[in-house]
Amino acid sequence: MPRKLSKKKRIEEYEKRFKHVMSILSYISEDRTTPRNIRRSAKEALKTLTMTDQSHAIRAVQTINILDDISQDPNMPAYTRTRIWNIVSLLEIVKE
Repeated sequence: MPRKLSKKKRIEEYEKRFKHVMSILSYISEDRTTPRNIRRSAKEALKTLTMTDQSHAIRAVQTINILDDISQDPNMPAYTRTRIWNIVSLLEIVKE
């Protein structure tokens, strides 16, 4: 059975995940081969993650909602869709 992390350790883990997610979102938002509407949504998701006035769980859920909407876009390149799914997987742990 896994040990429960202290609040401080948990917050550090969430921040580490957020930094990783932000780097991927930044890459997607600057990738010229990705359609403009998807890059725009990636920027919006990035902005949502940086709002420190909300809890980690709320930011994670809002970001997942944004990414879930664009992951259904038929114009999205397969490699970008895979990155988005990876981001959602990373954030699913934070929202729990």
